[in-house]
Amino acid sequence: MRTQPASLDDHPAGIDASVNKPLGVAYRICTWILHEWLEMLPPTIFFFVGFNFIVLTTNLLVAQYLVAVSNFMLATLAALVVGKAVLVANKMSLLRRYDRAPLVQPILYKTAFYWVVVFFVRLLERFVHFAIDGNPPGDFPSYLATTFSWHRFSAISLWILALFLIYVTATEFSHLFGPGELRRLFFTSRPSELQLNRRQRMRELLRLSRLADAHSAGEFRNPAGDAHRELVGIVERLARQ
Repeated sequence: MRTQPASLDDHPAGIDASVNKPLGVAYRICTWILHEWLEMLPPTIFFFVGFNFIVLTTNLLVAQYLVAVSNFMLATLAALVVGKAVLVANKMSLLRRYDRAPLVQPILYKTAFYWVVVFFVRLLERFVHFAIDGNPPGDFPSYLATTFSWHRFSAISLWILALFLIYVTATEFSHLFGPGELRRLFFTSRPSELQLNRRQRMRELLRLSRLADAHSAGEFRNPAGDAHRELVGIVERLARQ
């Protein structure tokens, strides 16, 4: 009588499933980490450059021309803290409140939102250092009221506010133009056969945007209508020779 072989040998598909499952989980975890890191990278690089520029100019003002390594490391850690705070803030639906408002409103709102988040993150970081040094957590409020250097903290907070205003403005314009368009506009040469220069093209695109806001799709389809004629005129001016 023939005996039945072992189940693991008879069902290789089961082995493949058990092996592929942890591999799939590891792949998803690595993909998530990579996505989070890439999202965190732009603000981290921006504030890394900004904070080190602040350190450099501060040293020049006090006639200390050599930048200490410790100051460089502090600026790097601060940039990582801000980058992580931006990553956390981006997950909040409250940040999208003014996305459909005129551009100045989301810029100012997101600047203030990011700044408030970073303000509390910096205080939390200071609390962690305070507790690591062996101090009772309950003494932290008195430490903030008596020993903590609020002048330095406030000066850095003002710089962070200014840097956030620049960062958010650039980000909003990048979202407005579309992915990669600002990079192409700043770093890619335009073809010489285009009829219009950059300033004229931007005016025509803004005129096209206002035209689209003022008329419906049916009006553009009507060849005898003013909206159709104006649309054709804008496209002809934007077209190549």
